[in-house]
Amino acid sequence: MEETKKENKRLLIASAVMFFISLLLQVMARNVPGFGEWYSKSIYPLIVGILGGITGLFPFALLEVLSILFFLFFLIYAIRSIRNLKKILISSIFTLTLLFFLFTINCGINYYRRPFSAYSGLSIKESSIEDLILLCENLTETLNRMSGSETSKLELKGMGAESVAAMKQLGQLYPELDGFYPQPKPLLWSYIFSIQQLCGQYSPFTAEAIYNRSMPDYNIPHTLCHELSHLRGFMREDEANFIGYLACIGSDELSFQYSGYLTGWIYATNALEGADPQAYAKVSGMLSDRIWDDLKYNTEFWGKYEGKTAEVSNQLNDTYLKLNSQSDGVKSYGRMVDLMLAYHQWEKGTQPKSIEIILRE
Repeated sequence: MEETKKENKRLLIASAVMFFISLLLQVMARNVPGFGEWYSKSIYPLIVGILGGITGLFPFALLEVLSILFFLFFLIYAIRSIRNLKKILISSIFTLTLLFFLFTINCGINYYRRPFSAYSGLSIKESSIEDLILLCENLTETLNRMSGSETSKLELKGMGAESVAAMKQLGQLYPELDGFYPQPKPLLWSYIFSIQQLCGQYSPFTAEAIYNRSMPDYNIPHTLCHELSHLRGFMREDEANFIGYLACIGSDELSFQYSGYLTGWIYATNALEGADPQAYAKVSGMLSDRIWDDLKYNTEFWGKYEGKTAEVSNQLNDTYLKLNSQSDGVKSYGRMVDLMLAYHQWEKGTQPKSIEIILRE
């Protein structure tokens, strides 16, 4: 009995310490100018390098296995301690504060660093409809050329290795992306992602980039690079999409290039459809039938999992983004188009490299 009291006291003290440290770091990240930037460059790389190096030794998604083991352990623990609700409550508090601590040091603070666009040197301004149409047309032409060649099919392991290579290659252009990358890992039971309509996820608890192995092939390369960008501390979803786009189109692997360009095409033409439906109809009519087959299959795949679970998942994701100061919630994904426009204009030499304002949605 006395030993149980001591154990409960130790757990409560540890919980209080972790919660205080986490709360302090969260407050500093939100209110102390430059703290998030300093942390993401000096402390976070050390933590994710050590943790990611350890979890990277496992060929499977450690988060998935640990989640199952934790559920079984907690279930058995609760049954054995059913008469001691206080012990269950204290253990639950310790677990929650531990997760909050890991989230904070491996993810939460990074939301308050400078965005990737501040390092890219791109001139991000309001763009005209003509600029958007030109971007969509160029992406369409590129994809049509690719559709006439055989895109190699990589195994999942090969995709993981290539995604790391693509991100490291991009890191040579942008030093903020340079560093250690553990290989992304597929969920063994990807159904859990499919019913939530998730392509992938960064786990701050295990420093792993995890993806849905069941989704259509063209989604996978961009998803891998997107999730790996989070391991470099860039948490904004719109910017992770753009980083994934740059990594894929800069890859030596054709399947990665195809994934990047097609993902970019989808975002750009979705924006065009909302701005000018007639121009969208013209551009989409230019796309080859072979690529439309991929898009139709993608629609059919995700359509199978539409339902209440996907709606709840989307709402939770929206709330999560807003809690971490992405006030537009899931709408922030659409801003990838603004970065693509700026990059496209810079490639043509029509824009100087400096950061300003993004295209209005």
